[in-house]
Amino acid sequence: MKNNFTYKTIHTCSQSGARVGQYTTPHGVIETPVFMPVGTLATVKSLAPYEIESTGASIILSNTYHLYLRPGEQIVKQAGGLHKFMNWNKPILTDSGGFQVFSLSKLNKITDEGVEFQSHIDGSRHKFTPEKAMQIEQDLGADIIMAFDEVASAEATERETERALHRTINWLDRCTNAHKNNQTQMLFPIVQGGMSASLRRLSIKKTLPYAKCGLAIGGLSVGESKDVMYDMLDVLKSELPDSMPRYLMGVGSPDCLVEGVLRGMDMFDCVLASRIARNGTAFTSHGKIVVRNASYKEDFTPLDPNCNCYVCQNFTKAYLRHLVNCDEILGIRMITLHNITYLINLMFRIKIAITQDKFLDFVKAFRESPEYMQTGR
Repeated sequence: MKNNFTYKTIHTCSQSGARVGQYTTPHGVIETPVFMPVGTLATVKSLAPYEIESTGASIILSNTYHLYLRPGEQIVKQAGGLHKFMNWNKPILTDSGGFQVFSLSKLNKITDEGVEFQSHIDGSRHKFTPEKAMQIEQDLGADIIMAFDEVASAEATERETERALHRTINWLDRCTNAHKNNQTQMLFPIVQGGMSASLRRLSIKKTLPYAKCGLAIGGLSVGESKDVMYDMLDVLKSELPDSMPRYLMGVGSPDCLVEGVLRGMDMFDCVLASRIARNGTAFTSHGKIVVRNASYKEDFTPLDPNCNCYVCQNFTKAYLRHLVNCDEILGIRMITLHNITYLINLMFRIKIAITQDKFLDFVKAFRESPEYMQTGR
């Protein structure tokens, strides 16, 4: 395990304490902090693997729940695992499906044993246990896999949140015992505890013994305000180990990426970049642009003059607006490609600021820029 998965800090910013690191996996080295594009169904929506690679992405995320339902983990296993199935040769992370089970499906029963639910696709009945989640993730074959956990909603009472926390720890122990691919897959435990500082600290204390080379922060970005999320990250920052990457799950807007790195996070993922692209919306260094708007009908400038992506080098806002308003798939593809490139480039800029010991200066300038107002999760 030690040879296949290692993490080392390359530089810690003297201004802020934020860090740049290298996380080595069987399919390559990931430079952190890193944004991971989401390929829910073994594809980043509308993009081919070579296009994702052109953005500078070093790792992508796929979803256990969705791939279990379609095409089924056994199909992926027969294909040689996710890397071969989708022709992506760099690292892959799969979540456990826990968040989707609780948020998408019709829940029938939650017990200490597991979760019984109905598919959001056809209503068929299924059951996820920690052992089942591990079997699915091992068959999918990603480099990094997540433990099965119970996500408490932002509105949950402290009692409900504490119950979910203890169930998550129990499930983590069972996931650890069921995890067999120790040399080729790294199991990340997930810290829960809702919006309670005391429960978050308790969760860290009980989770850390299971963390070998990476852990995740779950149960945030679930409906709470960003200030509350930042408060929880501030609580956790001093409790987290320096010896492994820290993954903030489900967060990927420009403002949250910058604030997350400031609070010690190393890894991020979110569907936001591709989701807003389907509505014709683009991230840019001048703020968010909705290209379907009439104001861009005769705008023959690129989406972002400061961007070096294929889209900005070759197309104008007027052309992209035409594509989007005519429902041409190329419009969605190109804006998705640009948005992911923008986020990857933002992480590169963050790393530069950290290595120059100027990250607090970067954060101050960023908070005052139009980029910071490109909100979401």
